[in-house]
Amino acid sequence: MAADRDAAFTLPRGATGFFQPKDGPLPETDRRTFRAALYAAARAAKGHVGEMEEQTYPRTFHTATVVDGTGVHVVLCHAYHPWIAFATDRREWYTEEFLAPPTWAHTFADLGFTVLDRTLLMMPLSDIDTSLLTQGEWREVRLYGIDTLGGVLFNAWD
Repeated sequence: MAADRDAAFTLPRGATGFFQPKDGPLPETDRRTFRAALYAAARAAKGHVGEMEEQTYPRTFHTATVVDGTGVHVVLCHAYHPWIAFATDRREWYTEEFLAPPTWAHTFADLGFTVLDRTLLMMPLSDIDTSLLTQGEWREVRLYGIDTLGGVLFNAWD
């Protein structure tokens, strides 16, 4: 369990999607803001929004696609924190299938999201500040054999 204050990323409460009812509900990413950012990104890409799917249990993220002249871009939006990632295809969970953000990804940042790049998402958990994860969260991480930041953030554990 890393508790390094100099770590590149700190996993806050809700990052894994697990919580204890006694601790209260998890924060939520505003879906309307995500939708607005998605349409802004599609305009910046000179494309259009394709499919959209809101998060449902046990997934920790919403998915959408932006279609432009270069193809279909899969956009992941964490349901509990305003994080955006890009992936190779639509899946129920992700471990290593992340892509570098396209040039138009800045539109998400302009609307308050943090765009996570592939290098960060592929970072081993040993390089992440995981001091806020509970024993229950660590049990799931170990059970599913997850060892990267992206695998912890964009999951469908139950």
